[in-house]
Amino acid sequence: MTKRIFRAVFSVALCVFFVTLSIIMVALYDNFSEDRKKQLKVQSYLAAQGVESLGLDYFSGLETDDFRITLVDGEGNVLFDSKSDGAAMENHLDREEIQEALETGYGESTRYSDTMLEKQYYAAVLLSDGSVLRLSDTQLTIWSLLLRMYSPILLVFVIAVVLSVLLSYTAAKQAVNPLNTLDFDHPEENAGYEELTPLFKRLLAQQAQLKRQEGELKRQRDEFAATVGSMKEGLVLVGEEGTILSVNRSAERILKSDCNLIGENVLSGGKFPVLKELLSRCKEGAVEQLVKEEPFEFEFRASPVLSDGKRIGFVILMFDVTEKEQAEQMRREFTANVSHELKTPLHSISGCAELLANGMVKREDVEQFAAQIYTESKRMIRLVEDIIKLSSLDEGIGESAGETFDLSELAEQAVHSLSQEAQRAGVEVRFEGERAELFGDASLAGLIVFNLLDNAVKYNRPGGTVRVGVKKEGTQVILRVADTGIGIPKEHQARIFERFYRVDKSRSKEVGGTGLGLSIVKHAAKNLGATVEVESEEGVGTKMIVRFIQGEKV
Repeated sequence: MTKRIFRAVFSVALCVFFVTLSIIMVALYDNFSEDRKKQLKVQSYLAAQGVESLGLDYFSGLETDDFRITLVDGEGNVLFDSKSDGAAMENHLDREEIQEALETGYGESTRYSDTMLEKQYYAAVLLSDGSVLRLSDTQLTIWSLLLRMYSPILLVFVIAVVLSVLLSYTAAKQAVNPLNTLDFDHPEENAGYEELTPLFKRLLAQQAQLKRQEGELKRQRDEFAATVGSMKEGLVLVGEEGTILSVNRSAERILKSDCNLIGENVLSGGKFPVLKELLSRCKEGAVEQLVKEEPFEFEFRASPVLSDGKRIGFVILMFDVTEKEQAEQMRREFTANVSHELKTPLHSISGCAELLANGMVKREDVEQFAAQIYTESKRMIRLVEDIIKLSSLDEGIGESAGETFDLSELAEQAVHSLSQEAQRAGVEVRFEGERAELFGDASLAGLIVFNLLDNAVKYNRPGGTVRVGVKKEGTQVILRVADTGIGIPKEHQARIFERFYRVDKSRSKEVGGTGLGLSIVKHAAKNLGATVEVESEEGVGTKMIVRFIQGEKV
C-alpha cells in the first residue's frame, strides 16, 4: 500500500510540475513577445523620424545587428535593406504590414518559419513621401526557446523530482503509519481516519462473532474429546492417505500401544496389520472383522467418511466383545445345565409314574415309588426356585426399598431352620455373634446366610462342626461360616461361584445340591454392596467370609 500511495503522490507531483512549468513558460513567452512588439514599434517610429530628417544618409554608419531595416517606396519596390541588396529583392507590396501601413500609417505582422523554428515580427511606418520604413526582429518560438534553455530546465526538473520523491515518501509514510499501528484486537480503541470507522465497527462485530464461534467450537471439541475419551469402545479417525488423525485411550489399549499414535501411517509398514487390512477392504463400503487375542476377543468395524460424495477418510470402531462372548457361552452352558438338571428327576418321576400307571409295582412297593416321585419333585422345585431367585437377582426384581435388620438374628434363624438337617447329617452347628444392625434388603442377606450354612452342612463329614459368627470390625460387619468338611481344591476355588459348577458332582447328587447356591450368594452380595472371600484347604475345611459395609444401604 505504501508503494501505491508513493507512486500516486509522485505521479501527481510530476504532473503538477509539468503543468505549472508549461503555464509559466507560455505566460512568460507571451509577455516577452508583447514587450518585443512594443519595443519594435518604438524603434520603428524613431527610425522613421531619422529617415524623415536625414534621408538615406541616416542609414550610413548605422549598426543594425539587432534589427533589419527595409525602405520600400509606394509601389513596393525595395529602396534599401540592411541585410541584403534592395535592388535584387522582390516587390514587397503584397506584404501585410506594408499594405496596412499604406492604409493606416502603421502596420505590423508576424510570420513563422517552421524550418528555422523562428518567429519574425514586422513593424512598418508610412513616411511623408509615401514610402514605408519597415523594421523586423527575429524571435525564437517557444519550442526553440525550450531547446536552448534545456540546462536550467533540466536542473529544475531534477530538483523537482528529488523534492517529489521526498514529499511522496513522507506523505505515503504519514498516510500508512496510522494503518500500520492499528490494533485489530481492540478496534474500538483506534483513532486516526474517520473513514475507517465503519471498518472498525465491522471488525468489532466480526471479532465478537468469531469469539462466539470459537467458544462454541471449543465447547464442541471438549465435548467430543470427553465423549470419545470416556468411550469403552476404541475410536480411530484415519485420513485418506492412511494417517491417523485422532485416537482415544480405549483404541490405544486395544492396539497395545504406549506411545502417541497420531501421525502414524496405517497403510505403510506392518505395525497395524488389522487396520491395514480393514482399510484396504473398506474403500468400497463398511466392513467388519473379528480379532481374537486370547483371552480377549475384539470386533473391528471400519466405514468410509464421505464429504460431498467424495471419500475424505475412514472411521474405525473397536469393540471388546470378550464379556459378550463369555456371557453368551455362560448362557449356553446355563441352558444346557438346566436341561440336564431337570431331565434327571423328570426321567425318574416319569419312570416311576409309568410303572405305577401300568400296575407293574407291587402293592408293598407303591409307597417306595411314591416317595421317590416326591423326592425328585422336591428336587425339581428347589432347582426351579433357585433359578427364579438367581434370575431375580440378575434383573434386580423384588428388591425391597430397604429396612434396618440385625444380621445376627438372620444367622440365628438360618441355624434354627437347618438344625434338623444338621442332626440328620451328624453335624454340630455353633453360633457366636453380637448384635450388628444393617440397612438394606433383609431377604437378600437371609439368602446369603442360609445358602452358606446349607453348603457347610451338606459338604461336611459326620461328626463335623459348623461355626457361624457375626462380628463388627470398624465400619464393617463380618459374617463368617466355617466348616470342617471336605474342603475345596485350590484349582477349583476360582470357579465355585459359577452357575451349576460342582467340585464333586457325585457328592452333589448325593446330598441333593443344585449347584446354584454359591451363585445366589455372589449375586445377592453384589446387590447388597458386600464382598465374599473364600479360605479353604482340601480335607481340612472351608471358611466363607462376607463383609458388609455398616452405615450404608446394603
